[in-house]
Amino acid sequence: MAFGFYSLLEAALLCINAVAVLNEERFLSKVGWGSDQTVGGFGEDPGMKSQLINLIRSIRTVMRVPLIFLNVVTILLKLVFG
Repeated sequence: MAFGFYSLLEAALLCINAVAVLNEERFLSKVGWGSDQTVGGFGEDPGMKSQLINLIRSIRTVMRVPLIFLNVVTILLKLVFG
């Protein structure tokens, strides 16, 4: 299998799927990345950990429906073209 643009897109889709299925109560809070960990003061720049938690939360919120569509398209392409 050659490494091409489709393989790169498929790898990105798999990584986004991996982030989207992370459960905040069962996994992220045990690691110390729960929603209660993002509390910061007013006017302070958010740290790297806080930004990653917000990125994970936004991926889970915004990308839910597009991920379903992209996964269906990817599965159909795999079934048709191998």
